[in-house]
Amino acid sequence: MTTAYEAHDTAAALPGATALLAGYRPGPATAFFAGPGRTLLAEGVRATVTDPARATEALRAARAAGAEAPVVVGAIPFSPGRPARLFIPAEVHRAGPLHEDPLLQLPAAAPATADWRQRPVPAPEVYRDAVAEAVRRLSDDSGLTKVVLARTLELTAPGGADLPAMLHRLSRRDLDGYTFAVPAGGAATLVGASPELLVSRRATAVSANPLAGSAARSTDLAEDVRRAAALLESPKDLHEHAVVVEAVRAALAPLCAQLHVPERPTLVRTAAMWHLSTTVTGTLADPATSALDLALALHPTPAVCGTPTDRARDLIGELEPFDRGLYTGVVGWGDADGDGEWVVTLRCAEAEGDLLRLFAGAGVVAASDPAAELAETGAKFRTFLHAVGLEESK
Repeated sequence: MTTAYEAHDTAAALPGATALLAGYRPGPATAFFAGPGRTLLAEGVRATVTDPARATEALRAARAAGAEAPVVVGAIPFSPGRPARLFIPAEVHRAGPLHEDPLLQLPAAAPATADWRQRPVPAPEVYRDAVAEAVRRLSDDSGLTKVVLARTLELTAPGGADLPAMLHRLSRRDLDGYTFAVPAGGAATLVGASPELLVSRRATAVSANPLAGSAARSTDLAEDVRRAAALLESPKDLHEHAVVVEAVRAALAPLCAQLHVPERPTLVRTAAMWHLSTTVTGTLADPATSALDLALALHPTPAVCGTPTDRARDLIGELEPFDRGLYTGVVGWGDADGDGEWVVTLRCAEAEGDLLRLFAGAGVVAASDPAAELAETGAKFRTFLHAVGLEESK
């Protein structure tokens, strides 16, 4: 019986990763996912899955009905109780990782010229005030230690975004990250390039890579190195990172026979940001626990919500003037044997019609500076602004 991982491992006769990238067309029945290990293009809908807890049941039914190596793909929202945007595709095309395909070295086409209008929601000064209010709450309440506050940047232009072209540019920007485009309900598409693996499972091997604590990159090499070094020594960012790593350890420990958590973080970089990073590895206690089960146990981490979770989520609902939807949720794939990869839905945008809504957030702790958190979100917008031919945000 063939598994999704085995299908990847024997994929020599299948089209290359860039061919799958070129074959993506947005729609309610197509999804694209690429990571450091493999690339998937899903087409057609065999079954929809709105409750992630029933994904394993749906996959087993698909296999019993004759599907070879079925997978579930799509996204899970930030807020609990909302329907997931998951489906079991009729066809799954697999290839190796994009960074191993030499055709990816060819430059992506420049984005089509568009007269993008930018509208920040909330306005920058309102976001700064929200961060200041969160800092005040954190300082006054010893039980609340972190909250992640996000803002959006709405881009509008006649005809909207060219999603296949955007996906091409995103896939070349951070080759060690995860690029995705999945249906987001109705005519909307969620597209992004996340740097953060929530969790992966292969047989009984488990890996998670929480990121928390960030600094914007600089085009000046000396300054870029200085920022990276400062991030590694920043008490505020090290504390923020430690909170997230501890939450990941606490969620995975009951599910793993053994778990390794490094004592200190390292650095990872994207084109726009430096991040503190810790790779947590382990071995499952029960082989029946799927990658999606692990993802649901971890979601949401303090990296996207805060701690404690319920109180941070309440404060987010009070201070953020928009619905996050799929942003800071989970996106990825899983197969009928329980293997899979699920990443945190970051560096993403929701496209529908003329509108492209970008999301970015920052972790707020008692030592946070509102102006610095505003600047961090602006830096995180750069991934998408580059993809549409813009470089400055509001």
